[in-house]
Amino acid sequence: MSLTVAVIVGSTRQGRFAETVSTWFTTRAKAHDGLRLDVIDLHDAGIPDRLTDDPPAAVQAVSPRLAAADAFVVITPEYNHSYPASLKALIDWHFTEWQAKPVAFVSYGGISGGLRAVEHLRAVFAELHAVTIRDGVAFPHCWSRFDDTGSPADPHADQAVEKTLDQLTWWAQALRDARASRPYAA
Repeated sequence: MSLTVAVIVGSTRQGRFAETVSTWFTTRAKAHDGLRLDVIDLHDAGIPDRLTDDPPAAVQAVSPRLAAADAFVVITPEYNHSYPASLKALIDWHFTEWQAKPVAFVSYGGISGGLRAVEHLRAVFAELHAVTIRDGVAFPHCWSRFDDTGSPADPHADQAVEKTLDQLTWWAQALRDARASRPYAA
């Protein structure tokens, strides 16, 4: 039985590098056995970058997709040592959708490769009772790390994706089985 993985592309900026990273990642993830991807690009989804009293239609459209996911991969840049407001808003609009599910990260940016954003996200997802995967994929100085075809110059990037997806798959299966046998009590 396949696992549904919601791949969340967190950047909404114009001229963003997210498309290069997400295209490369989803190509690799599609080749991984047993995964069905649902790409949720916040740029295209129209998720507002701040909360209001009632969820807007764009949020309501994404909610069932998050609920149906067995696992998540968050692709995020680092803005000012953290992650984008649009990603924070998406996360905060939801609660039970994240519970007892694993989250992996693919990050990119300047010198830290987005790892400071990931560390902030780990704390947020822990509060939401999600399990974050220790290993991930990071691209420091990303703008110079991909060639003209959209492939990373670092040959270890493919190995990092495989390791991350193997761990994500293990956690997704284990947590799906656990949720099926006993409801999660948050």
